[in-house]
Amino acid sequence: MIPESLKNELKARVDAAVTNREAAVDVLKDLQRHYGWLTDETVLAAAEILGLSPLQVEELATFYELIYRRPVGKRVIQVCDSISCWSCGCDAILNHLQERLGVEPGGTTADGCFTLIPCACLGNCGEGPTMMIGDTLYGLLTKERVDEILEKERKLVVSE
Repeated sequence: MIPESLKNELKARVDAAVTNREAAVDVLKDLQRHYGWLTDETVLAAAEILGLSPLQVEELATFYELIYRRPVGKRVIQVCDSISCWSCGCDAILNHLQERLGVEPGGTTADGCFTLIPCACLGNCGEGPTMMIGDTLYGLLTKERVDEILEKERKLVVSE
């Protein structure tokens, strides 16, 4: 167990280290949660809130895969295509999702429910193939499991 004095010292160091730039990703995520994606106006607003230049905010927004600079569906499906997931069959999962949703990677379903995006790594290598919908990570995927997940997610969207 960490002594209380050390905990307090570490907490003070972390609190002191937080700068406007370090807070930027959290601000962008909060804006995205509210608006669904980051418009040019929200990037400008974030820059003003953070005291950063619009270019600095844009650089961050376009670097992170979980920040969207164009409209996306109510649920974004990110399919990991890293080497670990690829060796476990992520191509078959991605193809199945394309068929089921009727969209190519990067596309959004006609009803605006899902956007399908391949991504570099979801950090769940031991349970590949993996996908993430919203903040929920799903591993050890099969086509049947994907169908069940899609049905559950579609019901959640309809009930919102």
